[in-house]
Amino acid sequence: MKSFISWIYGFALAIGGPGLFAVAFLDSSFISLPQINDILVVLMATQHKAWMPYYAAMATLGSVAGCYVIYYLAGKGGKAFLTKRFRAGRTEHALALYRRHGLLALMVPALLPPPAPFKLFVLMAGVAEVPPPRFVAAIAVARGVRYLVLGVLAIRYGDLALEVMRTRGREVALWLAVLIVFAAVGWWWVNRRIQSHQ
Repeated sequence: MKSFISWIYGFALAIGGPGLFAVAFLDSSFISLPQINDILVVLMATQHKAWMPYYAAMATLGSVAGCYVIYYLAGKGGKAFLTKRFRAGRTEHALALYRRHGLLALMVPALLPPPAPFKLFVLMAGVAEVPPPRFVAAIAVARGVRYLVLGVLAIRYGDLALEVMRTRGREVALWLAVLIVFAAVGWWWVNRRIQSHQ
């Protein structure tokens, strides 16, 4: 497995954005490649600062595409699909979080660095039959914010950005989740005010 990961790492670095898309797709769907995306975003953004938004976008798009595959499969397989892959207690706990917090239960793990149990919540969204546009939007926003923040940290701190995400990643993610919630509430409030004045 180590030689495979090394090959993927070298392949992605060699071809840039498309390689980042491919790695993000694999990591979010069939193969777990913990932190390789983060490392690649940091390395690429450090080497080519002006291209950072492009690298963040490619990582985000790859992650959205990979997540959609397992979301779709979980939607077709139902709860039985989950119980085959995860312990019953863990599944019930995740379902309870999903019922209580909705899409936020998907967005927060999407922001967190490994070993957050992100795929479980993606599968849960499929089982819960979350509408595809809402699912895609939630993943795109959360992963987009995560990779942009990582890119900004890479430009500012270089390789230390990975250490910041490793040691303070949960705090950063929770603050970002709070900001996303406030932005969503603000957007809803502004739209409501506009509609009431029409």
